[in-house]
Amino acid sequence: MSENAAHQHDTQHHPHDGGPGLSGGTLAGGTAIGGAADAAATWDERYRSKPQMWSGKPNPQLVREAGGLRPGKALDLGCGEGADAIWLAQQGWTVTAVDVSAVALDRARSHEKAALAREAVHAADAAIASRITWQQADLEQWQPGASFDLVTAQFLHSQELAWQGPLRTAASAVKPGGTLLVVGHHPDRLPPWGGAGHHHREMFYTGDELVQELGLEGPEWQLEVQTSRERPVTGPEGQHATIADVVVRATRLP
Repeated sequence: MSENAAHQHDTQHHPHDGGPGLSGGTLAGGTAIGGAADAAATWDERYRSKPQMWSGKPNPQLVREAGGLRPGKALDLGCGEGADAIWLAQQGWTVTAVDVSAVALDRARSHEKAALAREAVHAADAAIASRITWQQADLEQWQPGASFDLVTAQFLHSQELAWQGPLRTAASAVKPGGTLLVVGHHPDRLPPWGGAGHHHREMFYTGDELVQELGLEGPEWQLEVQTSRERPVTGPEGQHATIADVVVRATRLP
C-alpha cells in the first residue's frame, strides 16, 4: 500500500503507497491468494484496472516517523507504485522495495526514473544514481536474507493473507540498533465507504495486538511509539471522513 491508504481507498488493501509487500498495497494493501503466481496475477489485474492506484505521495506516518532517522539501509514491504521507497531514497536511504505485482513495480520504476530526471536538472554532474532495488516477491513466503536499519510496512491488510506472518518477517529483518515501523488502519476507525472488505476484522489490528504478536515488549526491543492518530480522508466520490492509523515504532536493542 503503500501510498496510500491515506489518499485513496480500495475495498482490498494493498500495502502502502504503495502497496504492500504481499502484493503491493493496502486499504492500500497487499495480498497473496493461493500461492505466489495467483497473488501476482490478482494484483497485476487490480493495478491494470486503474492508470494509477495510489496518490503518488509517501504515507504521512512514514514521513513523520522516519524523517528524523539517520539514513542507512531500508526495506519497504509492499512498495506498490513506489512513493514510499522513492521518498526514502530522496532522504538518503538505500532501499530494497518489495511487491508481488510486476505491474506495480513497472510503475514504481517509471516514477523513480521521473524523480531522478527531476533531480538531475539541479545536480552539478547531472547524474543521479538510483538508490532503490525493486524486487518482485510474495511476502507469504519471501525472506529478506539481510538485515536493515529501517523496515517499514504500511497498511498490510488483506482478506486473503493474515498480517501476522509478513509482519513477523518485517520484525526479523531489523538489525540491532535499527527501527521497525508498522502502520495500519485501526479496526474501529475505518472509512465508511470501504465496502464488504472492512467487515473482516481479522484483516486489521490494534496497537496492542501488533505489539503482542511481534513481541515488541520483550527484552530485544525498545518500544518508541504506540499510538492511534486521526487523519482526514476523501472517498472515491468526494466523501469526507476521519479515520485513524495505528502507528507502532520500535528499536531493536543492540
